[in-house]
Amino acid sequence: MQQAADFVAESETLDAALEAVNGQGWETVTQFKGWTLNDVLVHLHFWNGMVDLALHDPDGFARDSRTVMAAIQTDGFRATENARVSERGPALRAAWRARYLDMGPRWAALDPKARVQWVGPEMSVRSAMTARQMETWAHGQEVFDALGQQRVEQDRIRNIVMLGVNTFGWSFRVHGREMPAQMPQLRLTAPSGAEWRFGEDPENTITGAAFEFAQVVAQTRNVADTGLAVSGPVAAKWMAIAQCFAGGPEIPPAPGQRHLQ
Repeated sequence: MQQAADFVAESETLDAALEAVNGQGWETVTQFKGWTLNDVLVHLHFWNGMVDLALHDPDGFARDSRTVMAAIQTDGFRATENARVSERGPALRAAWRARYLDMGPRWAALDPKARVQWVGPEMSVRSAMTARQMETWAHGQEVFDALGQQRVEQDRIRNIVMLGVNTFGWSFRVHGREMPAQMPQLRLTAPSGAEWRFGEDPENTITGAAFEFAQVVAQTRNVADTGLAVSGPVAAKWMAIAQCFAGGPEIPPAPGQRHLQ
């Protein structure tokens, strides 16, 4: 299952960016909701563990996920996750890395269509791995930005682009809007230079770098802070509310709010 290898590769890219972080650097505040670098790794490490638990111990996952979601409702994400992950700094980085390196080969050997429980509807293990890659890549963006580093993108970004494409209707529904009849036509340039095309509506088009489209649908950049060319009312409405992740409606960052520091 290529998505498992892509998840590990995305994690390794983020790990390399953290190589120079030490001491109080782990408490560097990012542009995402005031999260620190420690907060980012706690979040990734915790949910990597939860999806792995769902795979090998469904009953344990069902029990733990009910407790976790109840705690999130009362205490919020940060307090809930931080209370359940004891490591910080280099020890957290080591634990996070050991877990994703252990997960990768085991998940790669699975039938991509096998089902796994989750906090929402169950999903395929392929979708689970794609979601873990997306989370790692999206939260990695605030780390790269805070460290003043430009991430070198690879064609595995296609998995996240596909999440954006597949959640076109969801983006409208979660924001209480009627889903348009057709998805805009996408003409996206992959990091390798290949062209990826999606969609049918020639009256609404989005053209540009694939990684910038992924930034918009993962809400790590406002569309105004990208080089995407957006034409047509449906395309403009989509890029203003695009959300490739589950949960309640989230508002994209304001123009200029998320950027390389």
